[in-house]
Amino acid sequence: MKNQNQQKKAKTAITPTRDEDFPQWYQNVIKAADFAENSPVRGCMVIKPYGFALWENIQRALDDMIKEAGVQNAYFPLLIPLEFISREAEHVEGFAKECAVVTHHRLEKGPEGGLVPAESAKLEEPFIIRPTSETIIGHSMSKWVQSYRDLPLKLNQWCNIMRWEMRTRMFLRTSEFLWQEGHNAFATPEEANEDARKMLEIYKRLYVEWLAMPGIDGEKTVDERFPGAIHTYTYESMMQDGKALQACTSHDLGNNFAKSFEINYQGEDGNVHSAYTTSWGLSTRSVGGLIMTHSDDDGVILPPKIAPHQVVILPIMKDEDKAQVLEFCDKIAAELKAKGIRVSLDRSDERSANKMWDAIKKGVPLRVEAGMRDIEAGNVVHTRRDVGRESKTVCSVEEFVQNAQSILDDIQKGLFEKAQTFQNNNIQNVANLAEVKEFFASGQVGFVKMDTTLLEDSEFENLASEFSLTPRCMPFSDDGTKVIVGKSY
Repeated sequence: MKNQNQQKKAKTAITPTRDEDFPQWYQNVIKAADFAENSPVRGCMVIKPYGFALWENIQRALDDMIKEAGVQNAYFPLLIPLEFISREAEHVEGFAKECAVVTHHRLEKGPEGGLVPAESAKLEEPFIIRPTSETIIGHSMSKWVQSYRDLPLKLNQWCNIMRWEMRTRMFLRTSEFLWQEGHNAFATPEEANEDARKMLEIYKRLYVEWLAMPGIDGEKTVDERFPGAIHTYTYESMMQDGKALQACTSHDLGNNFAKSFEINYQGEDGNVHSAYTTSWGLSTRSVGGLIMTHSDDDGVILPPKIAPHQVVILPIMKDEDKAQVLEFCDKIAAELKAKGIRVSLDRSDERSANKMWDAIKKGVPLRVEAGMRDIEAGNVVHTRRDVGRESKTVCSVEEFVQNAQSILDDIQKGLFEKAQTFQNNNIQNVANLAEVKEFFASGQVGFVKMDTTLLEDSEFENLASEFSLTPRCMPFSDDGTKVIVGKSY
């Protein structure tokens, strides 16, 4: 028999809980929210409609910001000639182990009856399935840029990427993923560097204002830079298990790629000059970060600004009341939609409890319940996903419709502040490597901030290996004198 002082463990919708097994909890949250599932293709996933609707909202918000910065959308081939990849030495070294290679262009029936690549259809030169597009976009830029009048040239594409990952995890690290990649060209190195910083600021704005995800913006150390870049800027977010997520990157490529692909222009002085380029990207990894930042042991919690449905209405009805209850709920939905709020009305015949738990596990920010008693009183019952039962409120339909947007705004603000507090409370300043070791050996969650000079100490490499640590970034706020170190995804 349990000791009466021992508290009974609360039931949760997701098992195991975060504290019990964070990686498995993460996978189960995705499944419960109906975001995605594994596919028969190694390392790839199927993004289901609800998960894709979330990605579309992220896309829309970011696409608007990108276009405000004067960037135009375009599309470039999925297949990249091997010769293009080979032109930039550092680039080759950085991606060679992850490249998927196309070697044939036709199948034929094999000796055992199955289909095999036709030997007569072997390509003279293999193609690489796009791991990133600096090379093939650089080729086009070399044709489009002839004069200083053609600069700046700012391009973005929304596409899929293939990198042959060995250890995959849905949304965080998959062999195929969706992203946007921007590629800009400028006349001067100063313009290029300013652009790389500006695009990172746009990403930061997306994360803070839309995904309610705090983070640390800064520069990668030399060893952590993108292959071929002279500066790599990043936004590093802390997940609930204390690990870092590289949420996005923006690269100042100098004129390395421009020289390799002859992106040259005739200047006002009449001489030929090499352009300076940047590249920057954000992927479906943002969805994984969102899940690990805001979810609890009952499932995902979505910030209202990017939630597919901001409000879900749950009719509570018997067969004889169905038409009347649905009419009442339809009216509420119409009034909310008229105010620009995204609404879902669950018309299914599921039990009320099942409807409620489905809404909870899908992270809908605000749920509304309405039955015959509510109709008679002219009321609704609404509950916030981020707070739970304690926020359950009964009010008139008119009052709810009037206040719904301010409630959603408060949820958005609260999610960011909660995550910001968690991050602030779990970054420890350390003076030496002994304190770094003490922090991680004790099992503490979070990051350490230390002088960048400590990276040069040979003992740091030993600590990095022992505790699986990496330098995440040198925060802009510290002018490059400090570096954030932690475990990461």
